[in-house]
Amino acid sequence: MSRRTADSGAFRSLRVRNYRFYAASNLVSLTGTWMQRIGQDWLVLQLSGDNGVALGLITALQFGPTLLLGLYGGVLADRYPKRRMLVATQTLMGLLALVLGLLVATDGIALWHVFVLAGALGSVSAVDAPVRQAFVAELVGPELLPNAVSLNSTIFNGARLVGPAVAGLLIGAASGDTAPAFLTNAASFAFTIGALLCMRPGELHSSPPVARARGQLREGLAYVWSRPDLRLAMGLALLLGTFTFNSQVTIALMAREVFGVGAEAFGLLTTCFAAGSLSGALLSTRRTRRPLQRFLVVAAVVFGLFSIVCGLMPTYWSFAALLVPTGAAGLVFSVANNSFVQLGVDPQLRGRVMALYFTCFMGGTPLGAPLIGWVCEHFGAPWGFVLGGAVAVAAGGVAAAWLARGRRVRLEAHVVPPRVQLHVGPRAVPPARVRAVAEAASAEAPGTPTSP
Repeated sequence: MSRRTADSGAFRSLRVRNYRFYAASNLVSLTGTWMQRIGQDWLVLQLSGDNGVALGLITALQFGPTLLLGLYGGVLADRYPKRRMLVATQTLMGLLALVLGLLVATDGIALWHVFVLAGALGSVSAVDAPVRQAFVAELVGPELLPNAVSLNSTIFNGARLVGPAVAGLLIGAASGDTAPAFLTNAASFAFTIGALLCMRPGELHSSPPVARARGQLREGLAYVWSRPDLRLAMGLALLLGTFTFNSQVTIALMAREVFGVGAEAFGLLTTCFAAGSLSGALLSTRRTRRPLQRFLVVAAVVFGLFSIVCGLMPTYWSFAALLVPTGAAGLVFSVANNSFVQLGVDPQLRGRVMALYFTCFMGGTPLGAPLIGWVCEHFGAPWGFVLGGAVAVAAGGVAAAWLARGRRVRLEAHVVPPRVQLHVGPRAVPPARVRAVAEAASAEAPGTPTSP
């Protein structure tokens, strides 16, 4: 194999020892995390009598703390060693999963317990997420960062492929008891903690820590606001994260209310969505540079269209089949948007910028999840998909119009191979402005001909 082939391989980041440790442990831990998510959703439906608003509320409680703590987590990520912070957050998350599992196993669980523990888990995750995202860059360096981000999504969705299926089997085998899923997740955090402790600190690509000072959070916000490209990515993340990435609510309600299936069939639906997401993540591993802004726009629109069509499927099996391309489209957008942000920031601001990104991407969930749950409750579960997809299409359209201001734009459709390309030409300069510039140049340098 030539060096060029090796450098462009889909799994090239795994040549880095520290990243291999991180990736392997992450696969185990995330499998447990997805088992807990399926178990938690199923437990809420059991305790609440299949209430869609309660399901949306538990999701909001799990992701709501991102609004309050996510940005502060980014400040901590830039200020302190990320590896030590991850050991602390992973330990706390494992303990919370253990408490939930023991409450269910001893028949002491109540709905309010699930709400409280989901909020606590969300609080720890709000700090953990930006630290973890910024830590990936330290593991592999800037050259391998696009590939590492894609591989992380591949691992995440590989776990989502396996975790829900295993959780469904465990819950079904235990006659509806969700305790095994929670206890398995609690044990899985030991792998991540062990991997973090076994890494070689000297091989990390650590950026100099930012000294403690006033105004560091405002500095990160001002940096993002000064960058139109980052504002575009943050806006798309906010709208799609709030309204379109709500599969944990919509799939569960489709399974229970529309198709009337049990835990095993629900796990299969989530697995279909994860299989598509895994395919989208694998497609993204070939990326070697920062995505273009117009790629983000097209990816958002395609994801929205698939979501709308998915919600209109009349049977269980047609719905399951459409979940695959829907998941793939969503992950292509998600990975591209994440890479776009990470590869466009100053390393010493990466923690704060990624914290803002996750605040946008996940912080809208406390609003979006209950709203989607309410829509599903009053108008039917399919409308959750339709509304989310419509928002994604509208967001992509607005973003395309914003990019096209003063530019020449054309849309090309190709039959072989099938694809759609959005071409945005250079910004057009008004003729009056051209004349003004030429006249100014002539005035400054008399007798010198102006360039056309």
